[in-house]
Amino acid sequence: MPAKLKDIPTKGETTRLAIEDAAIELFMEHGYHATSMRQIAEHAGLALGGIYNHFASKDELFEGIIVDKHPYKKILPLILEVQGDTAEDFLKNAARIVITELSREPHYLKIMMIEFVEFNGGHGAAMLKEIAPKVLPVFDQIIKTRKNLRVANPAMLMRSFFGMILSYFITEMVISNSVISKAMPKNSMDIYVDIFLHGIIKDKDEG
Repeated sequence: MPAKLKDIPTKGETTRLAIEDAAIELFMEHGYHATSMRQIAEHAGLALGGIYNHFASKDELFEGIIVDKHPYKKILPLILEVQGDTAEDFLKNAARIVITELSREPHYLKIMMIEFVEFNGGHGAAMLKEIAPKVLPVFDQIIKTRKNLRVANPAMLMRSFFGMILSYFITEMVISNSVISKAMPKNSMDIYVDIFLHGIIKDKDEG
């Protein structure tokens, strides 16, 4: 089936994404501050002036990457198809999907590390302006249709859910190839999600 006309990127959109791809490769190799706009233009096969037709500065380019390359565009449709009779089952299945998909795009996680270290999360507002209107309704629907949730605010549920995902990857990077990593159980991801859902303290009726 031929692609819809609106799904076919324009020449300008294609160039913009090519610039972002070139920048990601250089940021990963050399770091943000050690990469110049001239290097990015050359890596993308453009004249320096050509890159400024799309991004006024390197900071604007980095913000574009944060927004345009966010994996929610792949993850959100998968979350919408998640099954689960209870809120616990739904959130467990959703977490597995998000973690699996993000594991396939490690470059974005590294870009987010640059965002936290170099910019103190300063581009978060632009990112949330793009994704919140699409993602927040999903968590709102979870609260409205799933029982036994202690959280009644969809924004808080979204924050805590993605905070759990982010902390999983940060700690995974820290312990990678270490003694701690070797001590982790095979189902560590499931246990991590279970801790998010239930905490680490047993209920009295659990003994």
